[in-house]
Amino acid sequence: MNNLCVAHRGASGEAPENTMAAIHLAMASPLVQWIEIDVQLTKDGIPVLIHDDTVNRTTNGKGRVADYTLAELKRLDAGRWFGRSFAGETIPTLEQVLEATVGRCRLNVELKTYGGRYPELEKKVVELLYKWNLQHDTVITSFDTASLRKVRGLSHEIMTGLIIDGAPASLIDDLRRLDARFLSIGYRHVNAARMAAFNEACIQVMAWTINDQAIMTRVAGISPKLMICTNYPERWEKAVLSQRNRPSGLFR
Repeated sequence: MNNLCVAHRGASGEAPENTMAAIHLAMASPLVQWIEIDVQLTKDGIPVLIHDDTVNRTTNGKGRVADYTLAELKRLDAGRWFGRSFAGETIPTLEQVLEATVGRCRLNVELKTYGGRYPELEKKVVELLYKWNLQHDTVITSFDTASLRKVRGLSHEIMTGLIIDGAPASLIDDLRRLDARFLSIGYRHVNAARMAAFNEACIQVMAWTINDQAIMTRVAGISPKLMICTNYPERWEKAVLSQRNRPSGLFR
């Protein structure tokens, strides 16, 4: 399928981000081939799903993720902020998500390393991917190039990818130096010339994060190989899939 749909933090437009509710909602759609998630470490070294370095925005707690044990995090409500029907949702562990998605959906695991804040994060994530035999079905991404180098030092099988909101002239060379075959790029920096160069270099590209249907259709028209990351998978269907049945020049 062209322009693969990636559910950002799960179906985070319809359920609280990075929760099992968002994961299950994304998997319920036959349109979603990938789910993007954010991973950090608890005080006792357990990889968990949460985007911010504090729990303030997406739970009823306060403070840094790194200062909570898993048991303490599990007592927080990670759903009520989004809506009453999600009250009681908890912060899931990465292993919970791997168990739920294995064989059903591929994962883009973003490491929220924050400049080395979690020195064991790469090792813990890599170990879990091997435990679940997902080393060939997952991509590990990060803004932090040092983190990507650590992953590559731990495994030559797991695909790695750089996250960037820009397009420096050296980008393809930078990816080659990192031995990274995946690029997660802000959609505003994608154009036909760059996609042609990425395709020639055999780099898989995901454009993030597009929630407007018109923009989604335009960006998808740049290349069928371009993955589309969105909070709303059903909008992907309307903006991308439905266009293929119309006599337009978008997908030539």
